[in-house]
Amino acid sequence: MKKKICLPMVFLNITALVIILAGVAFGIHSLVNDVSFTVLGTQIHGAVFAGVIAFLGIRYLISALKLMAEVKKTGKGFSWSNFKKDRQDKFIKAEK
Repeated sequence: MKKKICLPMVFLNITALVIILAGVAFGIHSLVNDVSFTVLGTQIHGAVFAGVIAFLGIRYLISALKLMAEVKKTGKGFSWSNFKKDRQDKFIKAEK
């Protein structure tokens, strides 16, 4: 029996890949066109920013893949309601 792939999980992975590709594309553009930015009075090459963007995309992709594996492992589905906080639980714990 195949496990159903959840659409939000696919969206997270595609978003991470787009961030990585944007970083790589900007890095190539920066190297070809010699793009640089002034940050706090210092010239920083655009490839440095592109590297940071690609790095953050890779971190995001790894996190999304771990989340997908965890959801598949537990057999539970993905739901945005899992991220909502229950305020009554917080107040009950604070009173005890």
